[in-house]
Amino acid sequence: MQNCFVPARILLPAGGTPLNPWACIAVDQFTSQPEYWEKAESLAAGKPSTLHLVLPEAYLGTGQEDARLASIRAAMEDYRLHLLTRQVNGYVYLERTQMDGTIRQGLVGAVDLEQYSFAPGSKPAIRPSESTVVARIPPRLKIRRGATLETPHVMMLADDESRTLVEPIGAVKDRLPLLYEGDLMLGGGHLAGWAVEDPALIAQINAAVTALGDPDAFAARWPGAAGQPAMALAVGDGNHSLATAKAYWEELKPTLTPEERQNHPARWCLAEVCNVHSPAIEIEPIHRVLFGVDAPAAARAFAAWLTAHGAAPRGGDQPILLTGGAGEYPFAVSGSPDPLAVGTAEHFIGDFLADHPGVTVDYIHGSQTARAMAADPAKPATALILPEFAKADLFKGVVLGGVLPRKTFSMGHAEEKRYYNECRSLIR
Repeated sequence: MQNCFVPARILLPAGGTPLNPWACIAVDQFTSQPEYWEKAESLAAGKPSTLHLVLPEAYLGTGQEDARLASIRAAMEDYRLHLLTRQVNGYVYLERTQMDGTIRQGLVGAVDLEQYSFAPGSKPAIRPSESTVVARIPPRLKIRRGATLETPHVMMLADDESRTLVEPIGAVKDRLPLLYEGDLMLGGGHLAGWAVEDPALIAQINAAVTALGDPDAFAARWPGAAGQPAMALAVGDGNHSLATAKAYWEELKPTLTPEERQNHPARWCLAEVCNVHSPAIEIEPIHRVLFGVDAPAAARAFAAWLTAHGAAPRGGDQPILLTGGAGEYPFAVSGSPDPLAVGTAEHFIGDFLADHPGVTVDYIHGSQTARAMAADPAKPATALILPEFAKADLFKGVVLGGVLPRKTFSMGHAEEKRYYNECRSLIR
């Protein structure tokens, strides 16, 4: 069987195209802050930008959605035929300078959707790290259907403690062709990328991926998962984007011949792979904001919910802070039916929303942002601030316990999310 992460035919605009505004942040950011997207659109107006190829989730379900989809289709075809004039046949090694000055290293290539599944209980080589909400796929599938290009914000994580995959390419970057370098729009930091087309380096990457998915090494690292198929990569970010690509591939497969299924472009999805052990990879909790209920009422409901589930609001190791314009309510939950604080919060929110149809929830990166969104006493809202998430627990949780609760963690600050940059054709 071929590796789950392979070289790709990667497309880029002509050399010298400014990353600001060509590269655009992931569409699932700033979903409750339309002013961010208004600024981005102002910067990208009349200029080459991946913003013209994607639909920010802030516009999902709005009256603008259909018109934007038609515009996206037209932009994809125009860019594919006229703008994306450079090709990399292999990988792109990149370095992203983050807000604190650390450099996140990554490799962009293609992941095989035949070796990925979000079905509960499945154990493929590529696994989601968080629960996939199937209801979130159809609106994204509408975008994927008929698309002639993809540009990824999917980030995969490798459990590569020996640093065999990404870091060795960085060590020889000075002899690789520089593809792009510059600052990203709206505080996204600095980005540089190099072409990896040397057959020897490609073989080196392939060997490292093979070793990461070796069944014997996997069993030695995770004795508690004895007999389980080996996992090579976990989805770190863009879980629902990858799930949408998978859903489209499964929809397309029955229309293809056996030969076409082996090499159709839609079988793969472009993604960036990073090493979870890199000090530049930060795993941060994703907080929740409930709109339509103030903090005192939410706190009373949470305390009652805990009691009903045999738990207690004090004396435990799950710190959850409910805060809003009407006050702050710290909890230290003990005896929860869920092993992680995020699971407790998500379980409570699911039950609360079912009983309160007028209340909605959003998932927010950054505790200060979450607090600010719930701070106006004239607009009832409650932020649930969750504790830090240890990144060492990520692979352990996925391998031994299955997927984590949805929206458990974020890789870095919102502005540090992967920006759309590299592209790939989805048609022959």
